Amino acid sequence: MSAEYATFGLAPAMRAGRVLANGGYQVHRDFMDFIVDGRPLLFQLSDLDAVSPLASDVPPAIFTAHVRMLLLQAPAPLADGRCVIYGCPECEGIECGAVTAVIERDGDDIVWRDFAWQTAEQADLELNGYRGMGPFRFRGDEYRAELERLLTDGGDAAPERRRVLLIGARVAVLARLAAALRTIGIGAEITSDAAEVPAEELRTYGAVAFGRAVGEQERDDVRAAFEGAGADVVYVRGLAPVIPLLVAQIEHALDRSPLERRRLTRLTAQDGAAGVEVTSACRVQLVSYRVDRLHRTHTRELFDGMLEPGEHRIPVDGRAVKGQSFLVARTMGSVLVAPMVH
Repeated sequence: MSAEYATFGLAPAMRAGRVLANGGYQVHRDFMDFIVDGRPLLFQLSDLDAVSPLASDVPPAIFTAHVRMLLLQAPAPLADGRCVIYGCPECEGIECGAVTAVIERDGDDIVWRDFAWQTAEQADLELNGYRGMGPFRFRGDEYRAELERLLTDGGDAAPERRRVLLIGARVAVLARLAAALRTIGIGAEITSDAAEVPAEELRTYGAVAFGRAVGEQERDDVRAAFEGAGADVVYVRGLAPVIPLLVAQIEHALDRSPLERRRLTRLTAQDGAAGVEVTSACRVQLVSYRVDRLHRTHTRELFDGMLEPGEHRIPVDGRAVKGQSFLVARTMGSVLVAPMVH
């Protein structure tokens, strides 16, 4: 086993939710990701839709139990001392598949080894082991200090659930948007005057979304109310009254992770092509939303495949993006939106 040390840290991450064209959805999840040698460990698993057990929406007692397990203060839940590192974001059941590893103490050090994809009580390393991943040796004091932060100060180091305030003239659209956001796990409320909202409530929001009909003076008044409350929020101008598009805009606004810890870092849409930049090998999905002259929405999947790190130019069928159209690019944990420039 290598004697070289890896650095260990934790950082907020998210699994972006999504409203599907068929009426289904995938839930939004906020969680703490493991940062090994300065990069999210999840990035080594190029095409995995998963979250760590340190998610914001698990009950406090279960969250604490997960932390104590990682600290080796509680027994591992699986055979052979194996712990779940990443699990299914929808149900977290082992039968859906999970990334597991042996976590053990070696002197004062902590070692993570024998990573595997597991769907039952026993892991098959020959068949499902992650070759070339780990082992990772962490300095015990550094490792414990990071995890113990989650157990102190009332769990303030853990990610919080996100909420968005919706402001606009088209109440029916806002109601549908709020319902879609709540379905995927994001709190959403509608108001016409933020000045009437108590300051302590304003501070619970992570984003404010304005409809296109909201005037400049109204937007300035809302910003003044949030600034007066000392609230740190991101402001979003809705591109079009298309629910999946607006959801994607809000998901992007709620992502506060540093750019270097995101997989998807750039999206452009012009000259009949999409420009996409990713920081690690991952699956990227590219969807267009077009609004025609009768205000009908047309949705089309343009690309769904693996991309290597770097910049990519993806040709776009002109029929999918003529007129008023927008592109949404998604990968695990990241979503970007861009209007098509003709």
